[in-house]
Amino acid sequence: MSVDLVGFLGVVLLAYVVPGPDFLVVLRSATEHPTKGRAAALGAQSGLCVHMLAAAVGLSVVAARSPVIYDAIRLGGAGYLVYLGVRAVLAARPTARPRGAQRQAIAPVVTGVGGSGSRWRSGFRQGLLTNVLNPKAALFFLSVLPQFVHGGGSPARQIFFLGILDVLIGVAYWFGLVAVGARLRALLARPAIRHRWELTTGWLFIAVGVGVAVAA
Repeated sequence: MSVDLVGFLGVVLLAYVVPGPDFLVVLRSATEHPTKGRAAALGAQSGLCVHMLAAAVGLSVVAARSPVIYDAIRLGGAGYLVYLGVRAVLAARPTARPRGAQRQAIAPVVTGVGGSGSRWRSGFRQGLLTNVLNPKAALFFLSVLPQFVHGGGSPARQIFFLGILDVLIGVAYWFGLVAVGARLRALLARPAIRHRWELTTGWLFIAVGVGVAVAA
């Protein structure tokens, strides 16, 4: 199998380092609970697998060439990001209460009350939907990834190989980010800092969502 691994790894690492919707989802989930962060990471990479399979069967080509389908996916993704942002902003509202009530209101977010299964499902769902509803991920498999495929072997096999490598690199990167987010939980246990964190991440989600919606 002949592929341009060096060039591909450079592009993939750059894509992960530049913050995007997946970055926000994984980091914010990790600050709520490491389990939720890992679930969000696996959900995001599962979304990549969906795009990879869609590209393999030609669905991504249809979506990329149809403005209506492409815009529907883009606007759906934008709407979901805005929804996550509004939820985060609303979650910051209880921190405006008196100090005693404030601690009580913020404790469930910091300690991850709700059960391991609930945290896992919530994180995985957020990561999966954020990625699946991102048409740029589909275009990556259609336009960027094939540039690193050589004519010496089966293009489909090479694309699958590079796609799986992309997914595995992402899992390692996101799990590293989850470890960073988990360390931030102690800092975010302070109500005033948690309040600012909820507002900041919430408005970032909204800003990214609006940016995706108005993008040509």
